Amino acid sequence: MSMEAGLPAEITLPPKPATGIVHLGLGAFFRAHGCIYIADAMAASGGDWGVVGVSLRSPATRDALRDQDWAYTAVSLGATEEVARVVDVLNGVLVAPENPDAVLAAMANPEVKIVTLTVTEKGYCHNPATGALNFDRPDIQHDLTAPFPVSAIGFLVRALQRRRDAGNQPFTILSCDNLPENGKLVRGLVLEFAQRVDPALAEWIKSNGRFPCTMVDRITPATTDADIEKVERLTGMRDDAPVMHEPFSQWVVEDDFVDGARPDLAAAGVELVADVTAHEHMKLRMLNGTHSALAYTGYLAGHETISETMADPVFAAYVRQLWAEIMPAVVAPAGVSLPDYADALFARYSNPAIQHRTWQIAMDGSQKLPQRILGTLREALDAGRETPGLWLAVAAWMRYVGGQDETGQPIDVRDPLAPRLQELSAAADTPADKVAALLAVQGVFPADLAPRLLAPVTEAATLLWEEGARAAVFEVTP
Repeated sequence: MSMEAGLPAEITLPPKPATGIVHLGLGAFFRAHGCIYIADAMAASGGDWGVVGVSLRSPATRDALRDQDWAYTAVSLGATEEVARVVDVLNGVLVAPENPDAVLAAMANPEVKIVTLTVTEKGYCHNPATGALNFDRPDIQHDLTAPFPVSAIGFLVRALQRRRDAGNQPFTILSCDNLPENGKLVRGLVLEFAQRVDPALAEWIKSNGRFPCTMVDRITPATTDADIEKVERLTGMRDDAPVMHEPFSQWVVEDDFVDGARPDLAAAGVELVADVTAHEHMKLRMLNGTHSALAYTGYLAGHETISETMADPVFAAYVRQLWAEIMPAVVAPAGVSLPDYADALFARYSNPAIQHRTWQIAMDGSQKLPQRILGTLREALDAGRETPGLWLAVAAWMRYVGGQDETGQPIDVRDPLAPRLQELSAAADTPADKVAALLAVQGVFPADLAPRLLAPVTEAATLLWEEGARAAVFEVTP
């Protein structure tokens, strides 16, 4: 039964708009964030900005949405109320491994003006410490010679190649991942790959392409079976692919699109700016940095979710300490108070309706740490500032990726470098040896920064291993 057929009588869905956007990496976050903004923009000002989603790996999202005619429920989880809405902006979902040619054809369609991405940090196939494309990655090696790509970067370049060859304009590439200067990063990666494929193609992209930077923000826990049952009770409809999210949402976008073609994002509440850097650094360091720190320390202390971690007064004090360490390394966007921003984050983290698992946030830490924490640490070291809370966060990541928690139970470490990290940790006997071994991983720690971190992170790691995460957190919090 389609979702439309199962909707209550008072709800009718309007005709679907034509496709103007292809989204790579269709997961819960973009459906809870970007799709809602796009739907609101069309509701306000019209336009053919329907979305075709692309799953780069798994058919699960496609399979769950297909029988619902691609519509789904988004539920805002406030501390005291839950609000559901039907989102009907998707025109289909393609599964790249099943039919990569269909994905390229969709992206090459001249009616498609924008390609958005949420492929996570690891999906960019870059070296997080340097920002350069990692040509040793198997996906990138494959995509340089194979007729059909498998990586996001490969799909972008091959689709742009089709558009150039057909005499069409490029699409705007709009990254929605939590990466510093994400537009500039993906531009560099696309140009590096295109240069290997065809230098003339790289020059065409460089001259004609647009890669606006963005900052996205909405906490979106992974959907559980219990959530699906909750949505059915809440709405009276069966939805196999709902998304759950906090009430807060923010999207800041540099207003730089090919031929100016975009939805009326401002009408939907998007902040259109000339430079997103200040917003992005504030969010990456103050939100994502503390989220990661709470994830590793909280998980090791036995806390399953961020809200549960925040209910522990030791960790509530710790996150305040982290913000005190981070804020001197953040330039506030115009009109923004950093202390007020921290207070708002504290309330969001504490929302008991958001069950955001520490284990979920802890994924892919080798790709996240350089973006979320190491830049702050470098600036603090340069300024001679002590940052014991952040040093402990790095040590907690090191203990986590060792694959065993404080009770001796195995940790299911999800990280592209997991085997190497666990091997290095296992081969080292003492906390100091483990820190030295992991700081030598240059794909995570820049070679000039690692020696400066050795002493303070070793001290934090020794405390963590000897006393446990909760006691260590208490120790570093005034």
